[in-house]
Amino acid sequence: MKRGDKFILPIHALSSEGMGVGRIDNKVVFVPYTTTGDEIEVEITKSKSSFAEGKVLQLLNPSEFRVEPVCQHFGVCGGCKTQHVAYSEQLKQKEQSVTDAFARIGKVETPNGINAITGCDEQFHYRNKLEFGFTDRRWLTWEALQSGEEFDRNGVGFHVPGSFSAVLDIETCYLMKEPVNAIRNGYKHFAIANGYTFFDLKNQHGFLRNLLVRITSINEILVLLSIHENDEEKIQASMDYFLTTFPEITSLQYVVNPKRNDTIYDLEPVVVKGESYIHEQLGNYKFKLGPKSFFQTNSRQAKRLYDITKEFADLKGDEIVYDLYTGVGSIALYVSDSCKHVVGVEQIEPAIADAKENAILNNVTNSSFYAGDVRMIVNSDFIAKHGRPQVVITDPPRAGMHEDVVKTLLELEAPRIVYVSCNPGTQARDLQLLSEKYIVNKVQPVDMFPNTAHIENVVQLELKKD
Repeated sequence: MKRGDKFILPIHALSSEGMGVGRIDNKVVFVPYTTTGDEIEVEITKSKSSFAEGKVLQLLNPSEFRVEPVCQHFGVCGGCKTQHVAYSEQLKQKEQSVTDAFARIGKVETPNGINAITGCDEQFHYRNKLEFGFTDRRWLTWEALQSGEEFDRNGVGFHVPGSFSAVLDIETCYLMKEPVNAIRNGYKHFAIANGYTFFDLKNQHGFLRNLLVRITSINEILVLLSIHENDEEKIQASMDYFLTTFPEITSLQYVVNPKRNDTIYDLEPVVVKGESYIHEQLGNYKFKLGPKSFFQTNSRQAKRLYDITKEFADLKGDEIVYDLYTGVGSIALYVSDSCKHVVGVEQIEPAIADAKENAILNNVTNSSFYAGDVRMIVNSDFIAKHGRPQVVITDPPRAGMHEDVVKTLLELEAPRIVYVSCNPGTQARDLQLLSEKYIVNKVQPVDMFPNTAHIENVVQLELKKD
């Protein structure tokens, strides 16, 4: 099998990355934008010793699980890659990905099985944050290039997969509720009409750089315009446009970013309207969210995730809880009313600053937060100061926990660990290491991101009895 070869291929499963899976001569072939039950004509685009990748030439027999994508940008944008798959089948495949990871990667025993996945009520309009890039050379599809039409190359949208500079102009995005599309499209037309230059990423010039929008479940809206050139007249005109056209904006800000990268964490935004933050509500708790805040991007489903985490923690009111990789302290604060004291640890200092502010905002007095690497901070002195935890909650990044953190957990011997993960593969690896002293008692997958392959998984671990 080599690149350019063509085959008839039945698709028998979805991979953990959301691609269709088939086999040719006992070699696995991954094909994007297909689903279980499809029969396709495929062209091989990459062939390795153990697997191959291909693209669809023809859909010969569509699967019963195939649905019509809602988004006009499907297949080009790179987001919502499983939008063509019925949601019930998406959930089935995500649940299977947890089962496969536990069985194949961690060889983790689940004596009580794996609970049915908790689905999301909203398959669209569920995100609370999106960031769009301005470009003066927007991505054009092959069909557009071949049409012979003239296109305005200014655009605002998402970076195209596989390219650091290409941006696809987005007309309608279904990830966030309105007025996100009205804000983005309205300002784009205003900027074009006034001759504002859009950013040239390769040559690093242009006035407009990025547009960030947050919309919370209590309908507070934050808009941040990121500008490359500090042109006061254009900035003022832009702010006036947002103020008059979208009076519902709660917090309006801009930031001048002349650097070669898009990050704004070392820059200070200017607040034009409202405060430097807006509020999100999860259960009984409010959280301040600024343009730099780290927070779950699906607020309604985050509450379900935290409810499950709290249930698995099984708190009685007298426990010391460690919340590792605490972020802005959202889980720590969410469980604070059910324990004696909760201690959060997070490497990112601005996130810890937010956690402390959120504790004050919610009148939570039984919490402590520390900035630093978990594997360095949680040592004998730390344990002596705060006490040995009865429950540890850990929610690490996709890479999972460092081996030293796993060793620390084994030494702590907390009676219960609740492990929240956005990557069942690395979670399964860590659970295998923890199996020296812990058994897996409960497993609950949660779908936070419909129409993608991403999944959250919550595991309750119990210390083995002597």
